Formats: sequence, C-alpha cells, structure tokens
Amino acid sequence: MANITAKLVKELRDRTGVGMMDAKKALVEVDGDMDAAIDFLRTKGLATAAKKADRIAAEGLAAAYVAGNTAAIVEVNSETDFVAKNEQFQTLVKSVVKAVAENKPANMEEALEIEVDGVKLADAMTEATTKIGEKIDFRRFEILEKTDADVFGTYVHAGGSIVAVVKVTDSTDEDAARDVAMHVAAINPQFATREDVSEDVYNREKEVQTEKTLAEGKPEHIVEKIVEGRMGKFYSEIVLAEQPFVKDGDVTVAQFIESKGGKVDSFVRFEVGEGIEKRQDNFAEEVAAQMKQ
Repeated sequence: MANITAKLVKELRDRTGVGMMDAKKALVEVDGDMDAAIDFLRTKGLATAAKKADRIAAEGLAAAYVAGNTAAIVEVNSETDFVAKNEQFQTLVKSVVKAVAENKPANMEEALEIEVDGVKLADAMTEATTKIGEKIDFRRFEILEKTDADVFGTYVHAGGSIVAVVKVTDSTDEDAARDVAMHVAAINPQFATREDVSEDVYNREKEVQTEKTLAEGKPEHIVEKIVEGRMGKFYSEIVLAEQPFVKDGDVTVAQFIESKGGKVDSFVRFEVGEGIEKRQDNFAEEVAAQMKQ
C-alpha cells in the first residue's frame, strides 16, 4: 500500500478544491495514484467542485457575530451576487461566523478544521460548491477581544456587502459604538488612532508634503510648520479617531465617543471582494462562443 503523505493530500486538494478528508480517502482508494484519485472524486459527485476550484469568487457576504467578549467578522465568497441572496448560502455564512467566534482559531488553517454539526468548515465549503453550483470560498476572518468594561459596535450594510466591528473601551453604550461602526463602514478609515499609523506611512507622507511645500516656493523657515499642519489634515483623512464624525461633522469620532464616556480602541472592516481582481466577461462574446460549439 502506498504511503499517503500530507504533501500528497495537499497536492490533490490544490488540484481539485475538495476537502482534506475527501482527498485522503480518494488517494487511499487508488493507492496513491494522483490522476486516478481525481477520476475517483469525479465519480463520487465531487467533480463539480473540482472543476470550479480555479474560478474567481469575488461576490458573497461578510458577517459579524458577538459571543460574550469575543467578536468575529468573516467573508465568504461566491462567484455571483445572485448566490449571495440564496438562503442556503446565507445560512452557511451565519454558521461560519458563529463557529469562528465561539472557537477563536489562530489562523485560517485552524478555522477550516472547525466542525459544525460534525462537518469541518473546509468540507462544508466543498459541499456548498457542489450543491449551489458555484465556487464557494471562506476567504478571511478577524477576531476582536474585549473586557466587561468595553463594548462592541457592529454594523452591516446592504445585507452583508460591507461589515464593520468596532471596539470601544470604558463604555457600555452599544448604540454609540454602533454609530462608530456605521462611520467605519461608510468612510473606510485605515487606522484606529494616530498611534496605529506606522512609521513608514508617516515618513512617506511627510516626505511628499515637504517636497510639495518646497515646490510651491514657500520660505524654508516656515516649511516645517506648513508640513506639520498638512500632516494633521492627513491624519484626519486616514485615522478613525480624528475623522469628522459622519453623523455630525462638527466633532471628530474621538470627541463623539468621549462624550459618551468611551474611547476608540480598534476596528475591523470587511468589504466583500476588496482586493480580488474580478473577471471581466463579455456576454456577447460568451454567447457567440457557445453557439459555435
């Protein structure tokens, strides 16, 4: 009997998109023959999932779930927006985010091993791909932790196209925290506080503003002061705490939440499909190609 190594199982998973256990069973069944294992999976009804493994899944849903002092946010993708409205897909996303919040995996590998009703999430994705007829992909997740003295605010836009979770410390005002989460969803800040801005980001922007100010012919002795002012504006554009609050532009987000007794701590914002290069299909060309077959 052939030695079915983890490397061999991974290769079959990469080539077919099936779950780990299905890949291992197939290899055992055919004594480690890769091509025969692929054919075996096809005969078992997993061919649909295998054929779709290389397709682009850039639509879908994001979701958030709070379990005590833990909040999870996930993104599960499909190929079309139509599937995102599918009740079966929506139920899958809800089960994924709940499982992540309750199990708190350290990485995606651990997340895919979580079992829900006896089925690992990795295998649940494969099953959903087969049943729904599109590639379904659990793309990413983040976890936030708080204490009893803090509060989470969550906001879901358009049913799950954008989801934001905010952690506010020293506060129990959930409504205020939700308002900040709504701001995050709408404005898309890059950092929670000024202290979160990396040195590289700061230095790069300061260099740009310095060169810009010098090019404007400003006297050198006031360049530093002008740049300092422009850096303040830069912070107000990218830092959540320093942005004008979306519901009241006369105060910053930090001022709003401080008026409620809290302080902005951190946030996570997922927008479905961000960072994925979507395939551009020409419908007329696709129809013409099918007519030639």
